[in-house]
Amino acid sequence: MKAAICKSLEGPQGLVIEDVADPVAAPGQVVVRVKATGLNFADTLITRGKYQFKPELPFSPGAEIAGVIDTIGAGVNGFSVGQRVMAYVNWGGAAEKISIDETALVPIPDDVSDTIAAGISVTYGTAMHGLRDRGRLKPDESVVVTGAAGGAGQAAIELAALMGARVIAVASSPEKLKIARDAGAHDGIEFPGNDLKEAVRALTAGRGADVVYDCIGGDAAEPLVRALAWQGRFLVVGFASGDIPKIPINLLLLKGAAMSGVFWGEAVRRDSAAHRAGMEQVLAWVSAGKLKPKTHGVFPLSEIKDALAILDRREAQGKVIIAL
Repeated sequence: MKAAICKSLEGPQGLVIEDVADPVAAPGQVVVRVKATGLNFADTLITRGKYQFKPELPFSPGAEIAGVIDTIGAGVNGFSVGQRVMAYVNWGGAAEKISIDETALVPIPDDVSDTIAAGISVTYGTAMHGLRDRGRLKPDESVVVTGAAGGAGQAAIELAALMGARVIAVASSPEKLKIARDAGAHDGIEFPGNDLKEAVRALTAGRGADVVYDCIGGDAAEPLVRALAWQGRFLVVGFASGDIPKIPINLLLLKGAAMSGVFWGEAVRRDSAAHRAGMEQVLAWVSAGKLKPKTHGVFPLSEIKDALAILDRREAQGKVIIAL
C-alpha cells in the first residue's frame, strides 16, 4: 500500500510517498481501507517533532480518518467487513490502510460522506468534550468563544448554538467576526481593541458569561475570567496566541467559578465510549442538516505537502482533506 512517510523531523516538506507493508489486524483491531484523511495544524508540528505526541520515525501523519473495514481481528464483535467507519488515530492516517482498535471506531451514517466524516473528529470532538463534558453547557446559557474564526472556534460556535446557548464570539478583526457570525455566533467582540470584561458584561445585561471557551490564551484570558458569571466555567482549550497566561486564582474563589482543562486527545484515550457518543451526536446533526462542516479543499495523497502547506500558512477556511 502507499503511505505518506515522515522519515526526518524537517516538517511537511520532508514527507515522501512510498510503498509499505499492509497492516495486520491484531486481536481487538480492524484494518480500515482509508477513503479520506483529515489534516490538522498539529500535523505540521508532529512532522517537526514539536507536537505533544512524538511517534518514532518513520511514521505517517494524519490524525482522523474515514473508510471501510477491510479485515477484522480476533475478538471484534461490534463491526463487520465492508462497514463504513471513522476514527481518531493520533497519527498514521495518511495511508491507504491502517489498523485501528475497535474501541476507536464510530459508524458513519449512509448520508454522511467520507470527506465530511474524516474532518469532524478533532474540531467537533474537542468542542463536544469541552462544552458538554467539561463546561456542562445548558440551553439558554451564554458562552464566549475566543479565536472564533479558526477551525476550533467555529466548531465550538456551531455546537454551542445547536445546544441552545447564546454565543459571543471574540476575534481580532471585523472580517473574522463575520466568519464567526456566519458560523452561528449571536454577538461579536473585536479584540484587541475592546475591554473584554466590560464588553461581555454589556452583552449579558451585567450577568457575565456562563462559559468561556478559550482557544487563544494570552491577554484575553484574565479579563474573560473576570467576565465570568457566578459559578461560571472557564475552559482552557489552547494557546493560539503563543502566550500561556498566569491567572490570579482568587478570581475563581470570588465568583464560585471553575477552570477546566480541555485535553480532548487524552479524554478520548481514557473514555472512548464518551467520545463515540459525542461523535454520534455530531453525525446525527450532520445527517439532519443542522450542522454543515466546511471543507477548504480535497487533495490526493500525492499532494499532501501542498495540503499541509495551506495549514502551515494558516490559510485554511474549513477542513483540508486527503482523498485516497
